[in-house]
Amino acid sequence: MSGWDRDAIDLVEPGFIEFTEDGTGQFAFIAVRGRLDYRPAERDDQPGVEFTWEGIDEGDQVSGRGWAFHVHDATVEGHLFFHMGDDSSFRAEPFPPTVRLDG
Repeated sequence: MSGWDRDAIDLVEPGFIEFTEDGTGQFAFIAVRGRLDYRPAERDDQPGVEFTWEGIDEGDQVSGRGWAFHVHDATVEGHLFFHMGDDSSFRAEPFPPTVRLDG
């Protein structure tokens, strides 16, 4: 993420963003956890999504919007915006197959 360093991103848990097949998803970084509502989109002939989100940042309700697009293979690049607040670009790659976040 461009807005925060790697140690901060993984402060509470490994930072991640997930898009599920039903048009929803979730993400977490630092002390932020959010749920996504996305729609398919295309940019420069690359498939991707545009989304809105809501969640919690250190116990406070927060919301925003963002986008993410494939750059190659399973890697995505995007941008996350907090409503009336910070924003950051991000790059996400798949977790290794042995890592499970759903317990």
